[in-house]
Amino acid sequence: MEPPPPPPPPQRYKLVWRVLLISNLALGAYMFARARKKDASVEDSKAAAKIPSAPIATATTPVPEEPALSTPITTPVTVREPIPEDQQRELFKWILEEKRKIKPKDPVEKKRIDEEKAILKQFIRAKSFPSL
Repeated sequence: MEPPPPPPPPQRYKLVWRVLLISNLALGAYMFARARKKDASVEDSKAAAKIPSAPIATATTPVPEEPALSTPITTPVTVREPIPEDQQRELFKWILEEKRKIKPKDPVEKKRIDEEKAILKQFIRAKSFPSL
């Protein structure tokens, strides 16, 4: 007679292995990114060290250095279409429902939530919304 096959490993071991694997991969990725960032900063400092400094003027009159003017980098502002009023009204209703679900911890928080709900109710009842 053959001995019965060994019982399958419990599910908790699978969970432990998954957690260990994921955390190990995350730690490895973090260490790799950190080392890469450190290498980039070392290369930048080496490149700055290799750049020869400005030659010293041998004339008797000092040469004033002009500060380098850098133009600020600006990202273009994307103008989005305004949200229709019916969608805004639905959004305000949803926010109001979420505010009603909140359980306040103290009277100050309850007062703040009540004020926010009153403002939301005013927006919902309004015929038109203010444009931002």
